[in-house]
Amino acid sequence: MSRSQPAIQPYDHPAAGWGALKQVAVTLLRERVDPAKLKMLLAQNQPEGFDCPGCAWPDRNHASTFEFCENGVKAVAAEATSRRADAAFFARHTVAELLGQSDFELEQHGRLTDPLVYDPASDRYLPIAWDEAFALIARELRALPDPDQASFYTSGRTSNEAAYLFQLFVRAYGTNNFPDCSNMCHEATSRGLPGTVGVGKATVTLDDFAQADTLLLFGQNPGTNHPRMLGELRDCARRGATIVSINPLRERGLERFTDPQSPLEMLGGGSTSISSVFVRPRVGGDFALLKGVAKRVLELDDAALAAGAPRVLDVDFIAGHCSGFEAFAADLRQQAWQPLVEESGVELEQILALADIYGRGQRVIATWGMGLTQHKHAMANVQMLSNLLMMRGQIGKPGAGLCPVRGHSNVQGDRTMGIEERPGAQFLDRLQQVYGFAPPRRHGLDVVATIDAMLRGQVRVFFGLGGNFVMAAPDTPRTMQALRQCELTVQVSTKLNRSHLVHGRQALILPTLGRTERDLQRGVEQGVSVEDSMCQVHLSFGMNRPASPALRSEVAIVAGVAEATLGARPVDWAWLAQDYSRIRDEIAKVIEGFEDFNRRVAAEGGFHLHVASRERQWLTASGKAQFVVHALDPDSPLHRARRRHGERVLVLATIRSHDQYNTTVYALNDRYRGVYGRRDVVFIHPADRQALGLAEGAKVDLDTVWDDDVPRRVPGFTLVDYDIPRGCIAAYYPETNPLVPLASAADGCGTPASKSIPVLLSPARAGA
Repeated sequence: MSRSQPAIQPYDHPAAGWGALKQVAVTLLRERVDPAKLKMLLAQNQPEGFDCPGCAWPDRNHASTFEFCENGVKAVAAEATSRRADAAFFARHTVAELLGQSDFELEQHGRLTDPLVYDPASDRYLPIAWDEAFALIARELRALPDPDQASFYTSGRTSNEAAYLFQLFVRAYGTNNFPDCSNMCHEATSRGLPGTVGVGKATVTLDDFAQADTLLLFGQNPGTNHPRMLGELRDCARRGATIVSINPLRERGLERFTDPQSPLEMLGGGSTSISSVFVRPRVGGDFALLKGVAKRVLELDDAALAAGAPRVLDVDFIAGHCSGFEAFAADLRQQAWQPLVEESGVELEQILALADIYGRGQRVIATWGMGLTQHKHAMANVQMLSNLLMMRGQIGKPGAGLCPVRGHSNVQGDRTMGIEERPGAQFLDRLQQVYGFAPPRRHGLDVVATIDAMLRGQVRVFFGLGGNFVMAAPDTPRTMQALRQCELTVQVSTKLNRSHLVHGRQALILPTLGRTERDLQRGVEQGVSVEDSMCQVHLSFGMNRPASPALRSEVAIVAGVAEATLGARPVDWAWLAQDYSRIRDEIAKVIEGFEDFNRRVAAEGGFHLHVASRERQWLTASGKAQFVVHALDPDSPLHRARRRHGERVLVLATIRSHDQYNTTVYALNDRYRGVYGRRDVVFIHPADRQALGLAEGAKVDLDTVWDDDVPRRVPGFTLVDYDIPRGCIAAYYPETNPLVPLASAADGCGTPASKSIPVLLSPARAGA
């Protein structure tokens, strides 16, 4: 069957293996990558090379021949493509014409080459000189009566140096409006863990994976989202560690994996089984499952105590390091089992079995992705998982701990550098001491609040440092309306995307260097630093010739805007941008843990940031690890929707395809799920489809069931029978982001609840 034609065909092979190598070749050909550039793959994730612009999974063995994966090649090839969206391209196409193209088609036009300004008379983007672009931004920013009328978005691809300079400029300008991609993914981690263990980062390193005997993987699809993690899981499985996949979908990468770096597996057709146990909560059922496991662990400890057997709880850890356990235990004891079973969608016997596995583990690592963090109760998910590990002292010892797996390559580093709408007083004090200005103290706007403020006319200028804001954000039509109400929108980008086409009255596209490209400032090659998911900070040096001589680095663009807006205050922006080591010296003055930054990051592999909770130092209000009590929510959006419309309401989780990274669609296939040449599909349990009276392959419309009167619909999707829990469906984002209400956000952290949307399915209307 031709893969160029839309098709649904089951995929029975292991993850990676020959299928991945084939797709590497297909990708390089499709992007028309110059063969002379192929050597760049050998420099990917190497000490003298560049950091992958894709995921933030850390690097273990820098001595290996290659340290890249299939999806990493897709990200690199997208930057190294020979296609160009140059000034001549924009002269041929109006914005209205381009808006009619799909996100995949927009991506295929290639690299942006020239700074551009929107011309309303012709509905086209026209070339503009860099200095004129900076002057336009400065003029509009200075014209605002209140700096809080501007908002500054940051993508996770931004380097530490650019992010630090960006936050310094924006705070010197006078606002803390820093919506960023963290708001839309791991914000529940960043806000939740400080309340339990004091630091919103991983308490483990890769070395701990080599010592763990049990791994609990929550809400993840590493085969697509961070494929290099599969190599680590393969090693764990082969030495006998118990790996449990806890996810509504039984993802291929967590079933079987063929390591492209293993000649025996590749030539012999072999593979390694990854997960030995699969637990399948319904979408949104993780909190009830976690609370059920914690309740059972307490029961097991009660039984051990009564029998005079070894304790299941780590009573010494709880007594010496923790606060709040008594209230937490009392809440577990009074919690009835039936609601936990019903809300989790997991049978009691399986909850008990999972608790037994956890109770036997001596060195347990828990990892999680957005399957835990994109729900209304996301912070409760993260804190309950933290509670669970604290019960048995599985934090701050070798081979055990908490491991949030971040998405974009430097999303964690950007937050460390101060891309934060709720900055701490200590950080602001340091800025004031070092630079002599009073930074704003009021909290700024996150993503959801920024969109709401634009809709209300309270934010007039939007500046995007990377990313594709309009497609990443929830409630797509309202986000588009919000951006169109702005006086000025600015997008710093490498390739054309929809955010360039949904713009304010005035608009700029500022093209920037990619991670793979050489960054020369006054003829001297510059490296940038990034921080991976496990707090390792290292340098990255591009090696390809820039796609255009007109491109500027993100650092140079930020410095140019800052100088045009503020002059040479509170720093000499142009001087800093001439040598990035100067920026690292500035970082060392302000950010704790970055002392002697330049020397330490120059070492092979860089350096690991101190994480207090890894050392059993608790930066909480009590000075101890804090157990946090959370109750089941009997009035969630799904509960309310089902009270109004009955059991025909399904809960939708938005997911990535395999040929996708965040909002970037590389191709129209989802190989591991058997979908080819299309993205307009809804995965549904056959019994749910039959109960709705719909045929396999039927076309349906999806409508959100929400408390407001705003209609939210995506039309004309095709039903695909799939092994997914009853009452749950899944579909790709960004196509289904229009279904996510702006108000559907996680309590306490504002992350859009894109993994738990109550919807109704109906036969597609005529013309859909």
